[in-house]
Amino acid sequence: MADLHLTQVRKCFGNVDIIKGIDLAIRHGEFIVFVGPSGCGKSTLLRMIAGLEEISSGEITIGGRVVNDLPPKERSIAMVFQSYALFPHMTVRDNIAFGLTIAGEPRKEIDAKVADAARILKLDALLDRKPSQLSGGQRQRVAIGRAIVRNPDVFLFDEPLSNLDAALRVNTRAEIAKLHRDLGATMIYVTHDQVEAMTLADRIAVLDGGVVRQFGAPMDLYRYPDNLFVAGFIGSPKMNFIPVKALSVSADTITLNAEGLDALTVAAKGAEILPGTALTLGIRPEHITISHGATPRHQGSVVLLERLGHQIFIEVATLGGHSVTALIDGEEEVELGHTVGLTYDASKCHLFDKNADSLRL
Repeated sequence: MADLHLTQVRKCFGNVDIIKGIDLAIRHGEFIVFVGPSGCGKSTLLRMIAGLEEISSGEITIGGRVVNDLPPKERSIAMVFQSYALFPHMTVRDNIAFGLTIAGEPRKEIDAKVADAARILKLDALLDRKPSQLSGGQRQRVAIGRAIVRNPDVFLFDEPLSNLDAALRVNTRAEIAKLHRDLGATMIYVTHDQVEAMTLADRIAVLDGGVVRQFGAPMDLYRYPDNLFVAGFIGSPKMNFIPVKALSVSADTITLNAEGLDALTVAAKGAEILPGTALTLGIRPEHITISHGATPRHQGSVVLLERLGHQIFIEVATLGGHSVTALIDGEEEVELGHTVGLTYDASKCHLFDKNADSLRL
């Protein structure tokens, strides 16, 4: 079973901690995505799993075997890079077969594995072409094919779609998802694109500053972020954050207020909050609507408007001095400079304390 465990894994460059004691348990057959902003440590962590970077301390096991001191070729992993890393003078067939040829496998077995990988990736008709004769998406599939023929325990993908245009990214993303379903293999995928993370992953590890801020299923991270960082990183457009104070507190609710914000009551069973406590209110743009007759929570002027067809993205400068973004119905009649009232779905609000941790509502 190709499960993978990281136990207090650290990476230091001199006195600087890059990876700060990460613990992860990845089950056989899972598709795991490491996501986070540039410089958060996600690619470094992937390279440590691959054996391309030494770990400073901790333990990595693959299939129950400690691999800390094993070179990459002995870890039963295959890595797909952002840059494709294809040999320009070789055909597609020879590029896919390269690792097996170097390992000295019989030609008959190599041909069978290459043919099988080409069938899975729909490269059958391209086997005699050179990389220069391929599109970006086709080159990336060749790189994936080179990984498939090795039959590894774990596939590692390091931002494999970042060199592709938008349409190719969508298509290749779908191909990688199908490949995972067909192979049932353990896959770890690094990206800075949270849309890729949400659409591909069984579970997502959100990294920030060398630590995992939250690890869980995509919709759990979307619905129940543990902290302000995850709440702001997962979701597009990003969540709105508004400084508020607890006006009154009951056993099951907290009533909030802020300058320019009509009092808003949210469910908060078991939250130990005193009246007057400073909090941060989080509300996603898709959970905000234009007020029609109902008392608005916020009012303000539309300062940015982007029509997306079925939806309109607006930014509102509120009377309380806040900037609030909303994703509203595409049929709404709204223009730049209009004064609008905004209504918040209280059941979809989030609250964060002074430590930026989420209060479970």
